[in-house]
Amino acid sequence: MASTQIKTVHAREVFDSRGRPTVEVEIACEGSRPGRAIVPSGASTGVFEALELRDGDAGRLQGLGVRRAVENVNTEIRSALVGRDATDQQAIDQLLIELDGTPNKSRLGANAILGVSLAAVYAAAEAEGTLAVEQFRRVWSEHQPDRPSSHLTSTSGLGVTQTLPLPMVNMISGGKHAGGNLDFQDYLILPVGATSYPQAFEWIVTVYQHVGQLLTKAGFEGVLVGDEGGFGPKLTSNEQALDFVVAAIEAAGLRPGEDVSIGLDVASSHFHHEGKYRLAATGDEELAASDVINLLEDWVNRYPIISIEDGLDEDDWDGWKELTSRLGSRVQLIGDDLFVTNKERLQRGIDSGVANSVLIKLNQIGTLTETLQTLRLALDNGYWPVVSARSGETEDTTIADLVVATGAGQLKVGSVARSERLAKYNQLIRLSENAEFGYAGGAIFESLS
Repeated sequence: MASTQIKTVHAREVFDSRGRPTVEVEIACEGSRPGRAIVPSGASTGVFEALELRDGDAGRLQGLGVRRAVENVNTEIRSALVGRDATDQQAIDQLLIELDGTPNKSRLGANAILGVSLAAVYAAAEAEGTLAVEQFRRVWSEHQPDRPSSHLTSTSGLGVTQTLPLPMVNMISGGKHAGGNLDFQDYLILPVGATSYPQAFEWIVTVYQHVGQLLTKAGFEGVLVGDEGGFGPKLTSNEQALDFVVAAIEAAGLRPGEDVSIGLDVASSHFHHEGKYRLAATGDEELAASDVINLLEDWVNRYPIISIEDGLDEDDWDGWKELTSRLGSRVQLIGDDLFVTNKERLQRGIDSGVANSVLIKLNQIGTLTETLQTLRLALDNGYWPVVSARSGETEDTTIADLVVATGAGQLKVGSVARSERLAKYNQLIRLSENAEFGYAGGAIFESLS
């Protein structure tokens, strides 16, 4: 076995699935191959996220270059890390946080910091001759619950053993993922009735194919896709997307609500302005929070919806409380922009009785340790964690290994038509061949009425 002492740290500028620059970091320990990680980037970003460092040079790549972040890794961060133990993840992440010295990682850049944080895991795996999923499991084992969570019926079986996730997959895209063709950002499916990950994914691909065929038959665009691979048709209303998804589930020979349920990513912060929600698809109609809740409740009554993400604005805490009171026992209510993988914001939600689920995005908070702390807080308080990709993704498969290692239960990657998405899904197919990894699927939602 090679030494786990860090010998080299190197970063470079590479490109994500939108053709935008991002940071790749390689770390090698004494006597072993380097471990590598690439940092994703979001389009639908919350204002409370950790900050990427971009160059701002209008004459190069429209100011989106990341050479400054790369330089920070190759100078200041490298000097601080060489000689340290790659297996001591918490110490590495704490060092990065202290080195940056800002509350939102804006000095060195959250993209620089996260690249290093994740590359350390891969470097440790190389040094110890283990798979990435095993190394992530070892790091997760350091985040034990503060108290027994057996009384929490929603999450009592999660976070305990290595488990393949229930996939939440984009079928039709709107909002910032597809040029604003629809107000709502994603219409997704969850194969809640599948008994294994391979079966779940096969159902997803089949439904996706039927969505495209039905859109084309109806005279809409059934080929071109958005940032995350979902179809991006210009439909006549936000609700029409639900009709197409239900029809596609049925065309695939599956039962809506029993075999396959629907998820929504409303991403409402992007059409919220001065206390009102403006829906362009209905003629710039301005709605109060209660009106949006009425709309969502009506849809839950009429469609097999089991999950709603960012149903209200990231600062509309009163509206979120009403939304949770009315729908929290019936569907998963995910906070993404609301919580931004930040344990302080999640704790506020827990204390306020707001939402019942949190999206887990590594680059929203900037280090692996902080991400796992938020995931642990969610599980300990009965909130479903949903490990998630970003709209600007890469061939990096970290989140596939991470969701299995933590047993978080759910993964949201995007659709099935772009290779940066399939890299994660195919990694899960490989991991599903390990008989020791379980699969809970839709059973995680048994507490919903």
